[in-house]
Amino acid sequence: MNLILLDAEDFVSEHVAELHGARLAHVREIHGASVGDTLRVGRLGGQLGEARVTQIDADVLRLDVELNQPAPEPLQVTLVAALPRPPSLRKVLQQATAMGVKRFVFMGARRVEKSYWQSHALEPDEIRRQLWLGLEQARDTLLPQVTFRRRFRPFVEDELARATAGGNRVLAAHPGAASACPRALSDPITLVVGPEGGFVPFEVELLSASGAELVGLGDRILRVETAVVALLARLAP
Repeated sequence: MNLILLDAEDFVSEHVAELHGARLAHVREIHGASVGDTLRVGRLGGQLGEARVTQIDADVLRLDVELNQPAPEPLQVTLVAALPRPPSLRKVLQQATAMGVKRFVFMGARRVEKSYWQSHALEPDEIRRQLWLGLEQARDTLLPQVTFRRRFRPFVEDELARATAGGNRVLAAHPGAASACPRALSDPITLVVGPEGGFVPFEVELLSASGAELVGLGDRILRVETAVVALLARLAP
């Protein structure tokens, strides 16, 4: 935990916060904090800063909080991904959040197993937990938005096609694509990532017809969470 992220419910007054449960245990056992120590904190949706420990015991961690620094700039990438296996989904949410993604869309595709849509990993509390961990890792406070689109064709023909028609650039990552993923882009981008093994030919054709540019990372077939991190690293300014 590189940042203690505080929610509105943690504040008992404007500059005083109290933590209980798992976060209290983490600060006691991992940080080894004691009264008078200073910890890095941030308020969800707000600023970063520091907090001085004024009380810590088995029941409560009490902090005097001073917030005076802005959150880091978000990455101007909307990540659209075919819904991966639940363990991969958790990694994608955490790692892409840590890299600055603020909007996720998970969609259906031919190679997406139907059972994935019934996974506990899609429950709102579990998604929020993974996003929270990503924010703590990167010392960020701005919670991303996560939406789901189960039907591939309507999403691509309606939402993605509308985005490209409006002048927004859409990059669809696919193994073996002739063009390499570009580097260091400053304008907003929609990045589309398929399931492991890539999209089926029909889906590739539909993406191309919608105005998406097919890009790749070479001939190797990567796990979704690996491909997402590699692509985002190339696109980051």
